[in-house]
Amino acid sequence: MSIRPPDPPRLTDRFLAFADQQLNLLGRGRSFLHLGIYLSQASEEGHPPLVLVRQASGSERTLPSAETDPELRLPSRQRRWYPLQDGDLILGALRADLAPTQSWDAQIDQTLRDCAAAISHGLGRDLECLQLRQALDNQQNQVQTLIHQLRNPLSALRTYAQLLLRRLEDSSEHRPLVEGMLSEQNQLNRYINALDNIGQPVLEGQQQPVSPLMLPPGSTVGRATLLDLLTPLIERARAMATLQGRPWHGPDIWPSWASHREGDGATAEIVANLLENAFRYSPAGCPIGLTLLPDGLVVWDGGPPIDPDERDSIFEKGTRGRRGEELPGTGLGLALARQLAQANGGDLQLHVQPSRLQAQLPTEGNAFRLSWPEPTKEG
Repeated sequence: MSIRPPDPPRLTDRFLAFADQQLNLLGRGRSFLHLGIYLSQASEEGHPPLVLVRQASGSERTLPSAETDPELRLPSRQRRWYPLQDGDLILGALRADLAPTQSWDAQIDQTLRDCAAAISHGLGRDLECLQLRQALDNQQNQVQTLIHQLRNPLSALRTYAQLLLRRLEDSSEHRPLVEGMLSEQNQLNRYINALDNIGQPVLEGQQQPVSPLMLPPGSTVGRATLLDLLTPLIERARAMATLQGRPWHGPDIWPSWASHREGDGATAEIVANLLENAFRYSPAGCPIGLTLLPDGLVVWDGGPPIDPDERDSIFEKGTRGRRGEELPGTGLGLALARQLAQANGGDLQLHVQPSRLQAQLPTEGNAFRLSWPEPTKEG
């Protein structure tokens, strides 16, 4: 029995190869005149036409679609149809024509039913795969469009900030604010470049694009210390606290180890997420701070402690506390922060009695303690 595949509707090569295999197995040792797999297609006439996507034939005839096949208008005892069905959805049909010298029996019928069930399952999963691919393509196109549109206003903001910086005297108290704007713009641009690389194929010899979660703030030239990485985040937090009219408590004196211990992008991302959560979810006017410990750091707020039944679940992806349900957010910040901490050998834990970590901290509140492993000793 020879297989002559027609031009099929859009299906994957994997399914078409599977369909050919099933038809070959059916035709082996049996006298079928024709075997055909038809796919239901959308139609404006109100009934879905059956389009032939694969066939195996004992003759040289190539089967047309079901609607244009004159042979199907004639009754035939030698022909049977088996629905290709996924749940309640009819996806198509399996056609089997026995040779005139053959007759139907229970074994042939059951074999065809089993084959139709296998093809139905494969076809259903194949169509789901194609729908997901189309949805991903559409989403990727939308993301690429948004990324392109974001670049223009960011470039304009950078130009305005540079022009403003030129007009300020070196001694102006406003220079740090404008320089901070330029630093934040650079960071946003790096995130956009990272987003632009998501889903892009990596050619042989190229490095995998850096995940946006691993992008540290500021320059990545040379080795960055914790002091280098945390300073821009603390400056950002101080400015935000001033804007919101709430007390900010950052480290006034940095311990010597902060300027010697090397940091990485993961630490910066964790701290950035913790600070953002503190400003977003703590009540207006309550204090926020960042405190350095010998074996880590603490981002804390003096607001009401997180409810006991939520203290574990807030670290799960997509989960947010009840007090923040009406605020914008995705519920990913704390989950990603803990994931990054643990992936780098550290940990992230919630403490609702910050003063137990350091006496100067509030007696009651929310303190997220980031701990990191001891540095490896050489020699």
